[in-house]
Amino acid sequence: MVSSSAPTADKLILALPKGRILEEAMPLVNRVGIVPEPAFDDPHSRQLRFATNNPGVDVIRVRSFDVATFVAFGAAHLGIAGNDVLMEFGYSELLAPLDLGIGACRLSVAEPAALRAEEDPASWSHIRVATKYPEITRRHFAARGVQAECIKLNGAMELAPALGLCRRIVDLVSSGSTLKANGLVEVETIAPITSRLVANRTAMKVRAREMNAWIEKFQEVCNGSSA
Repeated sequence: MVSSSAPTADKLILALPKGRILEEAMPLVNRVGIVPEPAFDDPHSRQLRFATNNPGVDVIRVRSFDVATFVAFGAAHLGIAGNDVLMEFGYSELLAPLDLGIGACRLSVAEPAALRAEEDPASWSHIRVATKYPEITRRHFAARGVQAECIKLNGAMELAPALGLCRRIVDLVSSGSTLKANGLVEVETIAPITSRLVANRTAMKVRAREMNAWIEKFQEVCNGSSA
């Protein structure tokens, strides 16, 4: 059983993802009225938790996959996470009340271009796949009656086919330029991906007024209204 208790008494904790999505997320976060302390923007800072201009709110900066875990287990109350992460973990304690419309890309199956020319995906019965998303991948192929042997990698997925680790990968694709540079092509799309505002289910009950107020502010910003 997970808890929604925050590590510091009454502060609301917002979990933000490191990396590419953070650049798109911060304008939204700032416009709802949350501005982190200067150390947040210091590339040399090792700090992970930051005060903000709002004395009742702190932000933490963690890996994108960890946002869902921090929020689901109550270490953070709100967070921003891609629906790829939500699909992979399937936490029942996690609610996703708002699609922020940022970080748009797709989760796709890809393989070497030469292999694509030789083989019809409809003929697959068993495949080996390198991916950061083993649960999504297994479910996707199981629905088609295909057994997927998943090799878990956290990065450099595109190297796997060229080095003989597997013949196919499942990964996020935006422009497709990284696939092309490594001789790969998309075979099929598993799901479109965007980033969502996520919330801890218990916190939504215990701190309903506060949580709903922040969700409404994010909604207003996404709709183009002033925060």
